[in-house]
Amino acid sequence: MAKEEHANNFWTDESGAITVDWVVLTAGIVGLAGIVYTYLSGPVDGIDAKTGSALSSVSVPKISFD
Repeated sequence: MAKEEHANNFWTDESGAITVDWVVLTAGIVGLAGIVYTYLSGPVDGIDAKTGSALSSVSVPKISFD
């Protein structure tokens, strides 16, 4: 009887359940961030290259405050 009662208490005890919830939530957010990074890494690299080539041809005048 003691073993059955101990097993029943073990399976119905909810302490620590919030930790599992946070771990699952965090894993979901990290997974979603990985998917977004994978999806957006190509277009962002293209924008970066275009911006770099556009800015490389810009000349900035020197300003003196003398």
